Amino acid sequence: MEDMLTSLSTYGYIILFLYSFGGGFLALSAASVLSFTGQMNFEITLLVAFISNAIGDAVLFMVARNSKKDVMAYLKKHRRKLALSHILIRKHGSKVIVLQKFIYGVKTLVPLAIGLTNYNMRSFMIVNVFASMLWALVVGFISFYSAASIISIFENFEEHKFVFFGILLSILAIVYYYFSRVTKKRS
Repeated sequence: MEDMLTSLSTYGYIILFLYSFGGGFLALSAASVLSFTGQMNFEITLLVAFISNAIGDAVLFMVARNSKKDVMAYLKKHRRKLALSHILIRKHGSKVIVLQKFIYGVKTLVPLAIGLTNYNMRSFMIVNVFASMLWALVVGFISFYSAASIISIFENFEEHKFVFFGILLSILAIVYYYFSRVTKKRS
C-alpha cells in the first residue's frame, strides 16, 4: 500500500489523468486522500480528474458516432445492456449522462450507447462537461473530507483483511446480480 501511495504522489497527476480518462473513482479518491495528507494539490487533482473524465467520455461518444459498425461488433456481448442504455436515454435524456458518472461499470457503456443514437452532439458535450465537473467535485470532496477515515481503514486492513475482502466480494456480487437481473431476457 505504501509503495502505491509513493508512486501515486510521484506520478499522481499522470496516473490520475489516465485513470480518469476511463473512469476514475479509485484514482480520484486516492489523489484526494493524498491531497489531504499534503502530498498532492487538491485543486489540481480536481481539475485533472474533471478534464480527463470529460475528454474520455467525449472520445467514447465520438468513436461510437463515427465508427458504429466497429463499436457494435465490440458490444455484441452486451446487447441487452446496450438496449437498457438506449431505453434509459430515451426515457430520462441528459439525466443519464450525469447519473452514469456515479455508477461504476456503466461509465464507458453509456457514452458509447449515446454515440450510437441520434442524440445531439453539442448537447452531449455540454451535459458531459457539467457532469464531469459535478463528478470530480462530489467524489473529490467526499474523499478529501473522509480521508482520515479512509487512512484509518487502510491502516487496519492488515489485521482484518478477510472482513474487507468479504465486504468487497459482497458489493461486487450485489452489483453483478443487479445488472444481470436488469438485463435478463424475460420470457
